[in-house]
Amino acid sequence: MDPIAMFYKMSFFAVLLISSNIFAEAGNVGVNYGRLGNNLPSANAVINLLRSRNVDKIRLFSPDSDVMNALRGSGIGVLLCVPNSEVQRMANDPSFARSWVNTNVLAYNDVQFRYISVGNEMGASNQILPAMRNVRDALRAAGRTIAISTTIATDLVVDSFPPSSGRFSDGSQNVMRSIVQFLVENRSPLLVNVYPYFAYNLNQQQIQLDYALFTANRVVATDSGNGLQYRNLFDAITDATYSAIEKVGGGSVNIVIGESGWPSGQNANIATIPNARTYVNNLIEHVSGSSGTPKRPGRSMETYIFALFNENQKTGDLTEQHFGLYFPDMREIYPVTFR
Repeated sequence: MDPIAMFYKMSFFAVLLISSNIFAEAGNVGVNYGRLGNNLPSANAVINLLRSRNVDKIRLFSPDSDVMNALRGSGIGVLLCVPNSEVQRMANDPSFARSWVNTNVLAYNDVQFRYISVGNEMGASNQILPAMRNVRDALRAAGRTIAISTTIATDLVVDSFPPSSGRFSDGSQNVMRSIVQFLVENRSPLLVNVYPYFAYNLNQQQIQLDYALFTANRVVATDSGNGLQYRNLFDAITDATYSAIEKVGGGSVNIVIGESGWPSGQNANIATIPNARTYVNNLIEHVSGSSGTPKRPGRSMETYIFALFNENQKTGDLTEQHFGLYFPDMREIYPVTFR
């Protein structure tokens, strides 16, 4: 396989972000609020921080009563995830789905729910779709309509270069075809985690840093399938995923970026504060504008930055603990301008 294509197959793990320079016109950009730390501020302090900076969207990896209570009446839109550990039971037991919805959604009628994501990067699990259906049915029974989706990593997409060749892998295609059909029927987006950082980090011989950081002042890649030109890796990864969605009947399905970010520590001269600041600010500018991607131009892209805080209990590579916009004491790590 051409090594340039390899980067599109990487799994991306992260969550979106924010800073002290957040303005109301941020509009379609939110932040991932993870809680894997033993030194994080209280939920009330966090929500007050976000409100003071006019951040109006967050993504939560699981329901938490302290956070949900802090969100009451805040006006902040919530993307709430069903934890992976609960998806199988939710798929097999409609009564559990009803109880989960009652406890974590209906009990908070003064919280604004934008989406419910059934699972996060669960791969080609056959449990996802029946769980999505059970959550939808539980909401319908209560007279509520909230968009139901799931969140995928881009490692499900193969043949990703050129982007027009992108397709879901043989092992995931049937599952994704059924999920995409559900999204079409219910007019819901697909949540996708897109991380140029991981692609660049694993293939520095073929990928240039400016292509990953949105700073390339030239066309870096041209799609031989349709002639579309790419100046940044984020668009190429996203469009490869759009191609995969289209190939399973999802031409009307939009992508919401569930996570994207860049770490600021623990990886030499790659995961640095200057690189993180450059990536995040350029990402926000890019998705807040009307350029879209070459395949889906003329639109902004709802995007959630990973992540709000550095979280000292995240596992895996040490960089996983350094994706935050803020230190746990709520000092900003670097300034971010939300447009």
